[in-house]
Amino acid sequence: MNSLGFDKAPADTRVVVAMSGGVDSSVTAGLLHAEGYDVVGVTLQLYDHGAAIERKGACCAGQDIYDARRVAERLDFPHYVLDYESKFRQSVMDDFADSYLRGETPIPCVRCNQTVKFRDLLTTARDLGAEALATGHYVQRVMGAQGAELHRAVDPSRDQSYFLFATTDEQLDFLRFPLGGMPKTETRVLAEKMGLEVADKPDSQDICFVPNGSYASVVEKLRPGAIEPGEIVHVDGRVLGRHEGIIKYTIGQRRGIGIGGTAEPLFVVRLEPEAHRVVVGPKEALARDVVRIGQVNWLGDQPLTAEGIEVQVKLRSVSEAASARIQRAADGGAEVLLLEPQFGISPGQAAVFYDGPRVLGGGWIAETGLKLAA
Repeated sequence: MNSLGFDKAPADTRVVVAMSGGVDSSVTAGLLHAEGYDVVGVTLQLYDHGAAIERKGACCAGQDIYDARRVAERLDFPHYVLDYESKFRQSVMDDFADSYLRGETPIPCVRCNQTVKFRDLLTTARDLGAEALATGHYVQRVMGAQGAELHRAVDPSRDQSYFLFATTDEQLDFLRFPLGGMPKTETRVLAEKMGLEVADKPDSQDICFVPNGSYASVVEKLRPGAIEPGEIVHVDGRVLGRHEGIIKYTIGQRRGIGIGGTAEPLFVVRLEPEAHRVVVGPKEALARDVVRIGQVNWLGDQPLTAEGIEVQVKLRSVSEAASARIQRAADGGAEVLLLEPQFGISPGQAAVFYDGPRVLGGGWIAETGLKLAA
């Protein structure tokens, strides 16, 4: 059995590698090529190429396409650039804009993995005769008693499992993540040994289609005239000021709210899009211990039931996992009951469930609540 789990020689196993032009996907392709696999590199053009070449620190821009092609040329395997711009616009960018206008805080990178990469690109990989699609994500695919499981990366500082919670069992059967068992420092060393020019290339920091982190400008471009000003209101009903659009605010935000002179630190507690209102209050007003989620993707061995199970849950990519109980709801979604209240939970983010290093699945946060004191 070869390193990807197929009972055949690497040379007889075609693998499509999703190449963003960064060091991680380049090393992924390089490692598999060095093992003798029939590697085909694919890079997706996700948005306007002309505008993209001016962007630095974002994936799939013009320079990144060039870098991916150079890696393929150096290592001598075929490389294709596919125009996925319309699919990306429909599945990711439009969803991003609409989510912000609903008062949510979206995660477009998850939507991109969920739709464009692990749905559309996976189909393309099959059409190219591949038996696997490999990516440079830092996450592990582990064979368990009932099939492939999704696990955290060995390097906790690079773990990307939160962003891959929507990966289905069927997709996981086809996907491979060669970097999940190594630290990022080793990846860069390997890139240097392979003689790849991207060895010192900085990691992507921004959302690829958001210039300079200006979410408002992107939403305004996608939804002209949809951003409206409104009031900033304290939870006790006092009007404290005005804002230029709720999309400039996220739940839990403390700095840059646009009000001053208050005796207590104030946080964004909730957004009311229909009234164009930003509601602020003290930190304790952010406490929530009930999280309702939709579009649940469950990867556990046993079905999720109304009785529920004990899990660890991450409610933001940068937050620590918290103890909780998750149970299936009558509407097909799920309810997460936190053992201790958490602060700054925002609709539009993901709730991702873990059993130790294993990802049990996740869903999109729809609403939050606080149980009445006993």
